[in-house]
Amino acid sequence: MQMSRRMKIGEAKTYVANKLGVDVADLVDEAVMRQRREELDIGFITAVAGSAKGIAAKCRIAELLDIAIPSVKLFQSRF
Repeated sequence: MQMSRRMKIGEAKTYVANKLGVDVADLVDEAVMRQRREELDIGFITAVAGSAKGIAAKCRIAELLDIAIPSVKLFQSRF
């Protein structure tokens, strides 16, 4: 968000927190973020059976945060 939207770190954290539906302080809380990642199916740091992985997780993140991720654009252009 800092680079793609030219936001300061505080603005970027607030933007992401709002899009994810959590408080800014919860962004660093492992338990809260793991639960939220599961609810939104945007992948985990460690693989979990049945959850989004790799490019599927990136596609969901790009859609959720309304940002362009180059690898997602490249993947989508091939189909």
